[in-house]
Amino acid sequence: MSYFDAASSHPLHPVARQALLASLDDGWADPARLYREGRKARLLLDAAREAAAEAVGCRVDELVFTSSGTRAVHTGIAGALAGRRRVGRHLIVSAVEHSSVLHSAEALVAEGGSSTEVPVDRTGAVSVEAYADSLRSDTALACLQSANHEVGTVQPVAEVAEACRAVGVPLLVDAAQSLGWGPVEGAWSLLTASAHKWGGPAGVGLLVVRKGARFAPQGPVDERESGRAPGFENIPAVVAAAASLRAVRAEAAQEALRLRELTERIRTRVPRLVPGVDVVGDPVRRLPGIVTFSCLYVDGETLLHELDRAGFAVSSGSSCTSSTLTPSHVLKAMGVLSEGNVRVSLPLGATEEDVERFLAVLPDAVAGVREKLGAQAPVTVVEENTLVVDALGKRCPIPVIELAKVIGDVPIGATIRVLSDDEAARLDIPAWCDMRDQEYIGEEEGPAYLVRRLT
Repeated sequence: MSYFDAASSHPLHPVARQALLASLDDGWADPARLYREGRKARLLLDAAREAAAEAVGCRVDELVFTSSGTRAVHTGIAGALAGRRRVGRHLIVSAVEHSSVLHSAEALVAEGGSSTEVPVDRTGAVSVEAYADSLRSDTALACLQSANHEVGTVQPVAEVAEACRAVGVPLLVDAAQSLGWGPVEGAWSLLTASAHKWGGPAGVGLLVVRKGARFAPQGPVDERESGRAPGFENIPAVVAAAASLRAVRAEAAQEALRLRELTERIRTRVPRLVPGVDVVGDPVRRLPGIVTFSCLYVDGETLLHELDRAGFAVSSGSSCTSSTLTPSHVLKAMGVLSEGNVRVSLPLGATEEDVERFLAVLPDAVAGVREKLGAQAPVTVVEENTLVVDALGKRCPIPVIELAKVIGDVPIGATIRVLSDDEAARLDIPAWCDMRDQEYIGEEEGPAYLVRRLT
């Protein structure tokens, strides 16, 4: 099996495994105690904190360990909002943040606060100007990921941080995907990360609150981790997380060059090998190991199963792999195709041979899925010189397949109305028009989607 889903969780780094096993004997005691076993545990915890702080580029007393990256995000946002409650209760996030950030924004709104979602362009990047324009006199906190978890696009964190600093607003950076590759530059105020993203053990997160940032821990008072992360520290896991972060940083520059070449090979060759593919994300400002593409007329879940049978573990932001049958919020915000979405995220040490084998397997896998999903002849009717395609009750990617089947049956300039109650159609039909050089007119009540044939 070739594991190509490192953006979800990276395999445990060998250094992390060694550190975890070695610290089990000395890291079990309470580090707050003064007897020998407690002192040994404290030394391990302090050394891990120093190593992690050095990697982040912060002071040792600014960093605490949490039980996960999600917990770090929730704690960081809640504490920063509470610390600046006299300023206001307005939060700024980007439209492509991790769900942990968006859920925190939803919770704030439910409690009577307000939130602004900054849009992104088709590569998934925010505009610094749009962030600056969203800043208000009552803005308590702004959030921005360092790099996107689904498409790999790197965000202009330093520039956004400077715009926030100019008006006295702290910026929280979710650095989960990028911290293993290098420190986050800029005048950010808070930072979160998750160890399992760089090869550390699951269950360890980082929360950094820089000196000068107003922060009020929420919940019952606890003496551990400066009161910001309650509960007994998992010292062996923390030690393993810090050791693996140091290890991956040591090899990051060389490995980044190698993985970037491999992902560029995928970005370049997949559209040549498979017709009807849209490669998404910024082609230049992106993480080294992530490449994402969407395939027309393909059910994402079926394609992932086919690739799994062929020996490849990949992920997807496709609506067809979600129990709610709603498109990925990242792909939706970008306005790109969601059907048949595949995210390849290469782990450290991924080989050229594995990538070549993936490229050899993919065309047949996509063709096989397309053949299985070939929709029956669409139900059509002509209304007022408009061809109506009835795709009600049919799920992604069938509405787009049926649209593609009939587009050639109408004259150039004619319109097609696609009736579809599938949430993904709202994203995929405009994206299909963009890929196929047809005109998307808009959405009507029904719901119905109007398309004009141009070619």
